[in-house]
Amino acid sequence: MFDESILGLPDDLPEHPDYDASLDHAPVRKQVLSQKQERLALQNALRYFESKHHDVLSKEFLAELRKFGRIYMYRFRPIEQIKARPIHEYPSQSIQAAGIMLMIDNNLDPNVAQFPHELITYGGNGSVFQNWAQYRLVMKYLSEMTDDQTLVVYSGHPLGLFPSHPEAPRVVVTNGMMIPNYSTPIDYERLNAMGVTQYGQMTAGSYMYIGPQGIVHGTTITLMNAARMRFGVASDSDLSGMRFVTSGLGGMSGAQAKAAVISGAACIVAESNPTAAEKRHQQGWVNVLTKDVDEAIDLMIAASEAGQGKSIGYVGNIVDLWERLVEREVFVHLGSDQTSLHNPFQGGYFPAGMSFKESQSMMHERPLEFKKLVQESLRRHVNAVNLLVDRGMFFWDYGNAFLLESGRAGAEIFNDDGTYKYPSYVEDIMGPLCFDRGFGPFRWVCSSGSDSDLQETDKIAENVLVEMLEEIDDEDVRQQIKDNLRWIREADEHDMVVGSKARILYADEQGRSRIASAMNKAIGDGRISAPIILGRDHHDVSGTDSPYRETANINDGSKWTADMSVQNFVGDAIRGATWVSLHNGGGVGWGEVFNGGFGMVIDGSDASQRKLQSMLHWDVTNGVARRAWARNDGAITSIKHAMEINEKLIVTVPNIVKESVLDSLFEGD
Repeated sequence: MFDESILGLPDDLPEHPDYDASLDHAPVRKQVLSQKQERLALQNALRYFESKHHDVLSKEFLAELRKFGRIYMYRFRPIEQIKARPIHEYPSQSIQAAGIMLMIDNNLDPNVAQFPHELITYGGNGSVFQNWAQYRLVMKYLSEMTDDQTLVVYSGHPLGLFPSHPEAPRVVVTNGMMIPNYSTPIDYERLNAMGVTQYGQMTAGSYMYIGPQGIVHGTTITLMNAARMRFGVASDSDLSGMRFVTSGLGGMSGAQAKAAVISGAACIVAESNPTAAEKRHQQGWVNVLTKDVDEAIDLMIAASEAGQGKSIGYVGNIVDLWERLVEREVFVHLGSDQTSLHNPFQGGYFPAGMSFKESQSMMHERPLEFKKLVQESLRRHVNAVNLLVDRGMFFWDYGNAFLLESGRAGAEIFNDDGTYKYPSYVEDIMGPLCFDRGFGPFRWVCSSGSDSDLQETDKIAENVLVEMLEEIDDEDVRQQIKDNLRWIREADEHDMVVGSKARILYADEQGRSRIASAMNKAIGDGRISAPIILGRDHHDVSGTDSPYRETANINDGSKWTADMSVQNFVGDAIRGATWVSLHNGGGVGWGEVFNGGFGMVIDGSDASQRKLQSMLHWDVTNGVARRAWARNDGAITSIKHAMEINEKLIVTVPNIVKESVLDSLFEGD
């Protein structure tokens, strides 16, 4: 049962739990505050507590700040393991609030979260909250609130419960909202250390993370379509015999190994952090671990020659792996990278030639030297990739700021005209094939925690997709649905659930609405035993403005703007979302992206049906309309079709000017 003692801050100070060395912990952050700023950080932290505790806690918090670079308030960490529990075990006055409590706990489950005791879910610094006082207060407010109140959360801090109404969101979250001129990585480090902002990544600070499964479907789609585009793999074939090399076995990057096996490829994934690699191996997300680079390469070669889908985790540096592949003249078909380069100098990337522990020490003890070594490694990294690409490999940036940081490091990553040598995977693959057509990472969580409920939702999704396949003539859309049908039919056997009973499925607006409607009906008639929590990754059709990733294939100049994600956040809030969030940063880094998400608890009621129909339509169609206005062909086709389906949808569609008209204007210039 849920431990109600963690609700709110106790009158008496709890015993300080020991630092648990058995778990992976966030890197020690570099010291960035002056003494004056340290005083401010302590004032900010102590305001959560009655003055009678200030003498003890001030010393404790200062020690944390100087040892770890942040004040996590470890004393207030719950002793009992945090995990998603069945929704009816949460003490609440609102079933919607109970659903949010479940999702928060899932984000902090040690089996799910990257650094659970530092409240970081994934990506090295993707935070749910800044400290444990915030967690306790948020859970208390959620347990007490009614459907006539809304909880407002500023970068992890619960501002409070405000009167609202049942149609309003129960929670509104913002993370890292900054005045533009102060949205730099340096500002983030300082303000996060002072306790006034946080980096919510995408689904960390929005309470919608479902473990590495959350990205594995998109990764599978990316691998399959990359092979189809560059190596002529048939649409009904797998990737047996092909080789894929990449890096990262963390919270999001850990999906790569599973996706490669599902696709039929033989792959090596390099991971510098032994604890992260072992965690993914124990959970079944990577088949084999080795610390020997040649053994890793030999295993990949043998698996590819046998036509076997196999994942090999190389516990070591990605640069060493790429350089050894060059030396041995091993042919690699597909290559990418998912190191956390949105945070390159604070644990997101480790220099070649140093152990993991040595790197962790240097990054906060000698940060300038560490930065220099990281950038040297990036230059070597790119050089090795360039050589393998010259030999026939297809390489893409996986939206982790690899191109951006490599360019800043002075690597040979640019063409003569100043453009990057390699595409973003969205620019080349996911954008035209998925996002422009309205397909993106829809997800749901069975709040009962029941395997049978999850299996029922899989059947519902399969039935809807079969119906849609019979109705649709557009071959591009049909191919998406065929891929998604194969995915949902095989989902259970791939054993992807970590934490909550959740599922990910790429779907367009019609798919999402029809699946959600069928689930809502199944809850109402008892085939599903408890509410379903709907959501999506922020990495979606409409949720994110990110010129190096989600909007990389927007070529009308507007990819540097953030109207779409902000409008999406507002539109979801007024159309029935249970909670909404808007973030600065996520994926490619602080100051580089705006993104937002939602959660929706459906309970089988008519009200749920009305809300899901309204909100899911907007949540997808907003982005398709924007992509159509950017003159993306697939999006124009999709938005015209959407208007045929819904007569109330009236979208401004672009007129395409002939190139010859413009050529005549600039002749001789």
